[in-house]
Amino acid sequence: MSSIDRSQSAGGTRTYEVRTYGCQMNVHDSERLSGLLEDAGYVRAPEGADGDADVVVFNTCAVRENADNKLYGNLGHLAPKKASRPGMQIAVGGCLAQKDRDTIVKRAPWVDVVFGTHNIGKLPVLLERARVQEEAQVEIAESLEAFPSTLPTRRESAYAAWVSISVGCNNTCTFCIVPALRGKEKDRRPGDILAEVEALVAEGVSEITLLGQNVNAYGSDIGDREAFSKLLRACGNINGLERVRFTSPHPRDFTDDVIAAMAETPNAMPQLHMPLQSGSDPVLKAMRRSYRQERYLGIIEKVRAAIPHAAITTDIIVGFPGETEEDFEQTLHVVREARFAQAFTFQYSKRPGTPAAEMENQIPKAVVQERYERLVALQEEISWDENKKQVGRTLELMVAEGEGRKDGATHRLSGRAPDNRLVHFTKPDQAVRPGDVVTVEITYAAPHHLLAEGAVLDVRRTRAGDAWEKRNTAEQAKPAGVLLGLPKIGVPEPQPAVASGCGCD
Repeated sequence: MSSIDRSQSAGGTRTYEVRTYGCQMNVHDSERLSGLLEDAGYVRAPEGADGDADVVVFNTCAVRENADNKLYGNLGHLAPKKASRPGMQIAVGGCLAQKDRDTIVKRAPWVDVVFGTHNIGKLPVLLERARVQEEAQVEIAESLEAFPSTLPTRRESAYAAWVSISVGCNNTCTFCIVPALRGKEKDRRPGDILAEVEALVAEGVSEITLLGQNVNAYGSDIGDREAFSKLLRACGNINGLERVRFTSPHPRDFTDDVIAAMAETPNAMPQLHMPLQSGSDPVLKAMRRSYRQERYLGIIEKVRAAIPHAAITTDIIVGFPGETEEDFEQTLHVVREARFAQAFTFQYSKRPGTPAAEMENQIPKAVVQERYERLVALQEEISWDENKKQVGRTLELMVAEGEGRKDGATHRLSGRAPDNRLVHFTKPDQAVRPGDVVTVEITYAAPHHLLAEGAVLDVRRTRAGDAWEKRNTAEQAKPAGVLLGLPKIGVPEPQPAVASGCGCD
């Protein structure tokens, strides 16, 4: 009996819901989990199903202090639903599953499947095995069984896509548990990456984001230190690929050849997310970050010289163990010098299993909170000032879906500028679709978005817009019972926006 027949034999077409926590790697892994389940005959549950699906999958993160409490709270919420619905299954995967493999089923015995970061491809088999054997299946691989990009994938967007170039990380940052859970870095062959990009472009995708835990270290596993810059340049030769982004790089590996490739590759966007974490040399040393303030600011200076309009964003941790007021002032100094377009700021929280969790001089919560508020206030001021510089500029925007929460009330649409700034613009008379490109003049700046309040200057209908329209029409045309509800379609979250999951690059 085929996997599709099996899923239907349990009582008709079965629905699924995937709940994702954490970093971009988890977001992309969830696309694969959805693809695997649909390949096995499941269909996505409606938006807002809230646990009413036949299969609920948690793709977890382990890098925040209360990650386990959040998971078990959600599992507890589902326990009575599962008890009242024969045949419902719950699966837990991702980093927390890799870390707490032996405790999840003990604490939540109603969970059917536990799987890790290295064997997401086994989910449909484990669900079927749990159903047939009527007992929980716990299977955690210690190393990667197959590169995840070989798995079926249900892309969340018809016009923009993540493309994974590596998995794992070779760094030993004292606040980060990711290397222990995702393993050492494993690189894909350049030819395989480019073949995936070309296939996506052939389907209508016009923007790709190259994804890796430490994306610009790409090549260390295949013995080529310039492999990442070569990959960027190769993406520039793919017809129909309009925008290339990447996340997240590490200052240690950010070399001059990468800056040159960004500046000289036409479709490489003028945007860079460069995690700082701290501006203090002693704190960076305690974090085992292999760069110092001078090196970091030197990279920013070189990027700005080569790409004057680049928008640079970052991650910063406040209150790392042992951080003094002088250390914190050094972080504020770097923020003033670098003038980030946006900073994703985090109050340090213990990550169980990391060296930092055992360090002395843990900073009192009140001190961390006060420093955090000062940092946020400074960055808000800088973000607003930097956005004001955009007023009067004419920009090409890729139209997005779901990024303007007030678009319906304001009669606007939203899009992303080349530097990834979010722009809300006046809805033109002619129809435009997500993936199409519009030209606008910026008239107003807020700290976190821009407005183009005048008439749209130009509309360019694109193959990406065609792809979105085709996909949307096909989803609406499917008969009831085959697909319940429409998928969320849109560009992947702006790359820093999910940094709250990891923030460890």
